[in-house]
Amino acid sequence: MKEIIATMAGTVLNVFVTNGDNVHSGQEVLMLESMKMEIPIESETDGTIKELKVNIGDFVNEGDVLIIIE
Repeated sequence: MKEIIATMAGTVLNVFVTNGDNVHSGQEVLMLESMKMEIPIESETDGTIKELKVNIGDFVNEGDVLIIIE
């Protein structure tokens, strides 16, 4: 299993995937907002979304697990 980790603290602005979706490396999976900037978070691997650990509006810290891929 692979984890997608927050690269910086921010608020989850949008989630582009759901459990069971297939993703590929480089695909945007969610958008964070930090300091009034939108930061796209991409998958670093191919796989299937096993678990979303966040919802729109959640605040995350740098290093938090956002999504688990298998």
